[in-house]
Amino acid sequence: MIAALESVEVDYPRGRALGPFSLAIEAGEIVALVGPSGCGKSTAMRLLAGLEAPSRGDVTRMPERGETAVVFQAPTLAPWLSARANAALPLELAGTRRALALTRADRALARVGLAGAETARPAQLSGGMAMRVSLARALVTEPKLLLLDEPFAALDEITRRALADDVLNLWADTRPAIAFVTHNVEEAVYMATRVVVMTRGPGRIAGEIAVAGPLPRPPGFRTTGVFRHHVEAVSHLLADGMVA
Repeated sequence: MIAALESVEVDYPRGRALGPFSLAIEAGEIVALVGPSGCGKSTAMRLLAGLEAPSRGDVTRMPERGETAVVFQAPTLAPWLSARANAALPLELAGTRRALALTRADRALARVGLAGAETARPAQLSGGMAMRVSLARALVTEPKLLLLDEPFAALDEITRRALADDVLNLWADTRPAIAFVTHNVEEAVYMATRVVVMTRGPGRIAGEIAVAGPLPRPPGFRTTGVFRHHVEAVSHLLADGMVA
């Protein structure tokens, strides 16, 4: 096990946002969280990242400091820094020698298809390219746990499909555990080995679907009967969760 939430509940002044909710993530697996807006998906991700503490319940995180990386919906790049410097930032903040940090940043940018764009500033990048820099910044530390909070939500369908394949190919290199939030059922089934469906807020688990098939996904996987079956199963759980 790489991380776990055990009977967690999160209360805000406006009321309960999550729970009771339990989730365990095993090393190397890819878990998608789907559910209606406001059900606490992003709250669960913040708990897993150590960015927030639960009101009740327990959080277990096995990775040491620097071994968990988070990619948010917005790329959150420093506008005054180049793509190279943005990608190197986690290493430099951790005390890595600057020359080595920049070398590793260049390698990470190449892995996400941005070789040759190292000197570009965020304002010179498309939305998809900016998200690739954000992915490179997350991957540069070679994390054991990668958390993605709706990273493709603001992108067009063609770009988000390409980035989904990129993430799966990157996962195949080092096999980190990945947990990601999405509102897109097809995206969840395409990327995940397990889809966790949440009820309306405060979110609880409505059910889970284990997704069969090879990773990375082969061409045409979205047209297979296996894919369509899992999409329908997740959709039915979502519908049930809305009235739970």
